[in-house]
Amino acid sequence: MDNPDIVYTKVDEAPELASASFLPIIQRFAAEAGVTVGTRDISLAGRIIATFPEHLTEAQRQSDDLAFLGELVKTPGANVIKLPNVSASVPQLVAAVKELQAQGYALPDYPESPANDAEKAIRAKYDTIKGSAVNPVLREGNSDRRAAVAVKNYAQANPHRMGAWSADSKTTVSTMDANDFRSNEKSATLAQAATARIEHVALDGTVTVLKDAVSYPAGTVVDATFMSARALGAFLLEQIAATKEAGTLFSIHLKATMMKVSDPIIFGHAVKAFLKPVFDTYADDLAAMGVNPNSGLGGVLSTIATSPKGAEIQAAIDAVMDDQPPMYMVNSDKGITNLHVPSDVIIDASMPALIRAGGKGWGPDGQEADTNCVIPDSSYAAVYDEAVKNCIANGALDPATAGTVQNVGLMAQKAEEYGSHPTTFEIPAAGTVRMVLDNGDILHEHAVEAGDIWRSASTRQAPIEDWVQLAIDRQALENCQAVFWLDENRAHDAELLKYVRPLLDKAGVADKFQILAPREATALSFDTIRKGENSIAVTGNVLRDYLTDLFPILELGTSAKMLSIVKLMQGGGLFETGAGGSAPKHVQQLVEENHLRWDSLGEFCALGESLKFLAQVKNNPKAMVLGRAVDAATQGILDHDKSPGRKVGQPDNRDSHYYFALYWAQGLAAQTDDVELAATFAPIAQALADAEAQITADLAAAQGQPADIGGYYHTDPAKTAAVMRPSAALNAIIG
Repeated sequence: MDNPDIVYTKVDEAPELASASFLPIIQRFAAEAGVTVGTRDISLAGRIIATFPEHLTEAQRQSDDLAFLGELVKTPGANVIKLPNVSASVPQLVAAVKELQAQGYALPDYPESPANDAEKAIRAKYDTIKGSAVNPVLREGNSDRRAAVAVKNYAQANPHRMGAWSADSKTTVSTMDANDFRSNEKSATLAQAATARIEHVALDGTVTVLKDAVSYPAGTVVDATFMSARALGAFLLEQIAATKEAGTLFSIHLKATMMKVSDPIIFGHAVKAFLKPVFDTYADDLAAMGVNPNSGLGGVLSTIATSPKGAEIQAAIDAVMDDQPPMYMVNSDKGITNLHVPSDVIIDASMPALIRAGGKGWGPDGQEADTNCVIPDSSYAAVYDEAVKNCIANGALDPATAGTVQNVGLMAQKAEEYGSHPTTFEIPAAGTVRMVLDNGDILHEHAVEAGDIWRSASTRQAPIEDWVQLAIDRQALENCQAVFWLDENRAHDAELLKYVRPLLDKAGVADKFQILAPREATALSFDTIRKGENSIAVTGNVLRDYLTDLFPILELGTSAKMLSIVKLMQGGGLFETGAGGSAPKHVQQLVEENHLRWDSLGEFCALGESLKFLAQVKNNPKAMVLGRAVDAATQGILDHDKSPGRKVGQPDNRDSHYYFALYWAQGLAAQTDDVELAATFAPIAQALADAEAQITADLAAAQGQPADIGGYYHTDPAKTAAVMRPSAALNAIIG
C-alpha cells in the first residue's frame, strides 16, 4: 500500500508483538469508513536490511522506509502513528546483525575496530543505524505531550504503588561541577545563513577537518562545548570512593541510545574507572584482545573469555569488584550490573523508576538499597537532584491526588543536543577545536586534550518560533501554570531567551509564563502537583525526553500511556504511542510463558487522535466518528479494568485488544452521527459480545508455555501471528 491514509510503523520488541494482534483490528474497522492503514518498517532489523541491499538476495531486500517517512513528514498530508523503536547501542546492533546472519542474510560483521577503508565504510553505514536514528528524522515538528483526561482520572482513582521515602535516605545525585558540557558551552545566533567547518588544530599546527560544510540558515542558534576526559576520569574515581564510604550502591545514568556518540564514550570511562586496577595492570593485553570498554563490562568479559590470559584477568576483575562499592543492578539474579551494557540503564527511564521506588535501587544481593546516582554532565542533573531532595523532604508523590505536568517540547528539525551526532568527536590529540564560518570568522573554539569529547548542536529559528506558539496555544487551552525551563546563566538558554521573551511580549502573554532554571522549575512543578494543580513544562529537546518519563511514571506508573502529538511544521501529524523502555522484559516473558503484559493504551490514544486529525485534513466525517468511538473504547478499557495483568494466567495484551474491539464496535453501533456506520458495526458488536466466553477462553488457553516467534529483532511474521492471534473465534470476526 503505497499511499495509505495512515501509516502505522513496524517497530521492535513488545510494541511490534502487540501490533500483530492490534493492527488487524484497526485495519478492519478503518476500512469500513474508507480509511486505509498501511505500514512502514523502521525496526532495527528493517533498517539494517535496507542499508545493505548489495549483500542480499532480491527476495531479502526491502525499501528504506525511514527515508520514505522522512520525506512524508515534510508534507501536509502526513499522518503517522509512530510506536517506540529500538535506539540501538553497539551490543544491540551487533546482536541484531548476528541474528539476521543466522537467518541467512549475508550481512557484513560490525567492525568494532576498522582495519582498512572497506571496513571503515561498513562501519560508517552501520553507524547511521545505531542510537536514535529514527526520531530526529521523523520529528519535523514540536512535541505536545500530556496524560489524556481519561488516563489521568483512572490513575487517580486507581493509584499505583509508590515506594516510601525516608527522611534520612542516603540516595543522592552526583554531577560534575566544572569542565563538563554545561560549563564549557558557548552559543551564538547567526545573523545570516552560513556554512561552517569544524577543525582540529594540533599543538604543532597540523589542521584536521573533522566536519566540513555544515550549513545553517539565518537565525540558527549554534552551540559548541566539550567534556574534559581528564576531569571526567577524576570525577568518576571520586564518586566510586564516595559511594564506598557512604555504603550505598554505585550507579551511572546516561542516554547512550540517543546520545550515541558521546554517552557510550562516557560509559566506557565509567567501566575503566570502576576496574581501574585491571586496566592499569593489563592495558596492553586488553588492547591486543580488542577490548572496547565503551561496549560495557559484558563485552569485556566475553572478549577475555577466549584469551589465554582470560582466567587470570577474570580473577583480577573479580577481586576488584569485591573491593569496590556494590553496584546498582539491572538483574541481580543474573548478575547483570549497571555497567554491563550501555543501553541497559537509560537515564530517562532509570531515574524516574528509582524515584518512584523511594530512592532505592537493586543491589547484587537482591536487596533494595540507597543509591549514588552519578550523572556526569550537569546540564540537566539538577532536575533529578531536586526531585530526590523534594521526596526526601516531603515523601513520595501521591498519585491519587497529584496534579499533572504536561510538556511542550522543542524538538523539530533535530533541535539541540539530540541533533549533534554528526558533529560530536572524541578528540585524538591536544590542541584546539574551532568552528570556522565560510567568511573566515571563528564562531567558537575550545582548547582540548586527547580523549576530550567535543560536540556542536544547533537549533533553527522556525522551530523555536513554532515551539513558543505551541506553548502559547496550550496555555490558553489549559489556563494553568506554564513555565519555560530555561537558565539565563547557561549559554544556549540565554540565546533561546532572545527569541522567547520578544515572542511572548508580542503575543501579549508574558504574564502567563514563568521562566525558571531547571532546578527551580522542578521544585515549583513538584510543589504545584502536590497541591493537585497542573503545570505546563515548556522545555528543550532533552528535557522534553526526560520530563515526559519522569512525571508520567510518578503520576501514572508508566510513560507508555501518554498522549503524544507532534504537530508537523508542514501541516501533517505524527502521533507517538509512548515509551518502550520495559519492552525487552515483556518479550522475555512472552517467549518464556506466552504472556504479553505490554499495555497498548498509548496506541489507543494515538489512534483516536490520528483518526480525528484525518477527518479534519481530508474532510472525512466517518473518520471523525471512528476517532470518537476510539476515545469511548479507551474509556471502556479503563472503566472495566481491561488493561493487561503482569502475571501469567491474568488477561494480557491480547485480551485488552479484544475488549477494545468490542467497546469500539459497540460505540460505533450506538452512535447516531452516521447511520450507515452504526448499521455496519451493529452485527460486529453483537458477534464480539456473543463470542466473549469462547474468545477469552482461547486467549487464556494460549498462556503458560513457551512461545516461538522466530527471532528477537527479526521475528517470523507467521509464527508471531500464530502467537498473538490464538483465538479462531476472534479471527473469524475480525478477518
